Amino acid sequence: MQNIVAFILGGGKGSRIYPLTKFRSKPAIPIGGKYRIIDIPISNCINSQIFKIFVLTQFNSRSLNAHINNCYRFDKFTSMFIEILSPQQTNDSLNWFQGTADAVRQNLIYLKNYPEAKHILIVSGDQLYRMDFRKLYAQHIEQNADVTIAGLPVTEDRAKDFGIMKLVNFGEKHSKIVDFTEKPQDTKILKDYEMPHNLLGRDHKYLASMGIYLFKREVLIQLLKNTKYLDFGREVIPTVIPKKNVVPYIFNGYWEDIGTLKSFHKANLDLLRKKPSFKFYDYHFPIYTSQENLPPAFIQNSEIENSFVADGSVLIDSKIKNSILGLRSKVGPNVEIENSYLMGADCYDDEIDKKLNGHGPHPRPYLGIGEGSIIRNAIIDKNVRIGKNVKIINVNNLKKEVISAPHYTIADGLVIIAKDAIIPDNTII
Repeated sequence: MQNIVAFILGGGKGSRIYPLTKFRSKPAIPIGGKYRIIDIPISNCINSQIFKIFVLTQFNSRSLNAHINNCYRFDKFTSMFIEILSPQQTNDSLNWFQGTADAVRQNLIYLKNYPEAKHILIVSGDQLYRMDFRKLYAQHIEQNADVTIAGLPVTEDRAKDFGIMKLVNFGEKHSKIVDFTEKPQDTKILKDYEMPHNLLGRDHKYLASMGIYLFKREVLIQLLKNTKYLDFGREVIPTVIPKKNVVPYIFNGYWEDIGTLKSFHKANLDLLRKKPSFKFYDYHFPIYTSQENLPPAFIQNSEIENSFVADGSVLIDSKIKNSILGLRSKVGPNVEIENSYLMGADCYDDEIDKKLNGHGPHPRPYLGIGEGSIIRNAIIDKNVRIGKNVKIINVNNLKKEVISAPHYTIADGLVIIAKDAIIPDNTII
C-alpha cells in the first residue's frame, strides 16, 4: 500500500448538523464519548497500511487541526505522514475550496513529492464505518480499474438521498458502472437504476455511492487539470464513467453518513445496542484517538444502565440510562439522564471558576449537570453549565419544527444544548 496517497475531505459548513458545527468542523465533532469523527477515516487508512494522508480542511478548522496534530505523530525517520492542507492563495487560485473536486485540484501540486503514488484514495471525513481499503485496492488492481467507487446496497426509500450507480454485470465478481445519477427524486428515473436481486440482495435494489473513490493517479490528474468541475458526485464521476473503466466495490458492512442531528444522535445511541452494528471495540482494527491523562470515572451510589461513561467523569447519586457521557462529565445528585449524549468538558472548574460559581443574584452553575436535573433525548455539547432542577425534555413535544435560541436548538424531536452554554437553575426546555 506504499503506492497510495489518501485525501480525506474535511467537509463543508455542516449546516444540517448545526449548532454542533458552530465552533468546529463536522469531522471534529466528538463521537462515542472520547473520539472525533475524523478518527474514523484516519484509522481506516492506518489499519489498511496507508500512511501517506492529506486532510483537507476549510471551515472552523482550528479544533480539527489541533486534534490531528496532538494525536497522529508518525516516526519522522519514515515516509509516513498526516498533513493538514487548508485553502491558500496561489498563482493558480485565489479562492477557497469550491467543492470536493476543487479541493483536491488545488492540492494536486503536493503529489509531485510522491512519484511512487500510482493510486489516489479519496474519502469523506464525516462518515462512520470500518473498511479495509486493502480489499478495495486488490479488486481495483485485479480489474485494472481506472476508478473504483465504493458502493453501499440500499433500499428504495434511502436511494433518493444518495448518488446511485447503474451496473452491467459480467459475472459474479466483475461489474462495470455504466451510469450514475445524483440523488434521483423521480421514481421513474430511479426505477432505471434498479439492480437484480441476486446482485445486492432482496430488499437492497440500489447501489449508492459512499463517496469513497480510488483513482489511478494519471486519470485523476487528467480529469481535474483539464476541467473546472467542482464536485465529484455531480460532475467528475458522471463524466468519467463513459470514458474509463469505472467499477464498483460493493461494501456490505455498517456505514452511516452523519449528516444530520437525528442521524448523529442515532449513530451514537446505536453504539449502546446489545449487538451494535458498529463498535469501537476491535483489537485487530482499532479506532485511534488522542489519549487524555485522566483518572477513571468516579461513580458513587448511581444506577447506570446500557451506557458509556468516559474517563475523568464524576457521577453522584444519579440515574443514567441508554446514554453516553464524554470525558470529564460531571453529574450531580438526583439527576436523571436518558437517551442522551453528553460530550463532557475540556477541563474542570479551577479555583477562579469556583469563585464565580454559585454567587450573586444570578449565580453561574458549575460545569456539568446540576442537582435534580432531568435530561431526555438530548445532545449536550462540551463545557456546558446546567443549573439545578433543570428539565431538558422537549416539554412541548416538538417533532418536525426547528426552534433556535441562543443556547439551544430543538430539531427532529431532540434538544441540542450548544457548546459553552449556561442554563440557569429551574429552566425548562
